Amino acid sequence: MEVHVHDLRDFTDYKHKQIDDYQFGGGAGMVLMAEPIAKAYEWLKSQRDYDEFIYMTPDGGTLNQRTANRLSLKQNLIILCGHYKGIDERIREEFVTMEMSIGDYVLSGGELPAAVLVDAIGRLIPGVLNDETSALLDSFQDDLLAPPVYTRPAEWRGRIVPAVLLSGHDKNIQAWREEMSLKRTQERRPDLLTND
Repeated sequence: MEVHVHDLRDFTDYKHKQIDDYQFGGGAGMVLMAEPIAKAYEWLKSQRDYDEFIYMTPDGGTLNQRTANRLSLKQNLIILCGHYKGIDERIREEFVTMEMSIGDYVLSGGELPAAVLVDAIGRLIPGVLNDETSALLDSFQDDLLAPPVYTRPAEWRGRIVPAVLLSGHDKNIQAWREEMSLKRTQERRPDLLTND
């Protein structure tokens, strides 16, 4: 996986590298101008093909594991970090293929959400994790939370690891993990069980 960062200021014609301006109609907050974004996008497209142009914005669809799984199968992605009051709507209409949020709150810019998206996708790419099967057993992969996990020692401050995990019986261990995943999901995130 490779990540390249491009500064929109490299694509502006303004002497002082301006990339934002006041919004038409008045109101607080600056808006990223269309032309620097368009020039950056067109330059990137001249270098290679891209599967998605993703705009990180609080009003986008919420990032989930299914989306990360799907995006991990793509070859090249452009991720545009929103900033200030956002970007000129015409860029969204003309170039953006996916709008993504990491939650129902607002941050100062899209850089942290973009980093979250890159990490969620990257860990699914073969070779990124030591054990590639690890990502397949994470929470949300099967719409359930992951089961509890334990390590040495088998007894710690009077708390004992469930005997089934020490049994060496793979079928029973798998059944226990599935049962615990369902139980944990019912207790902590029942909303996951009602989603399609």
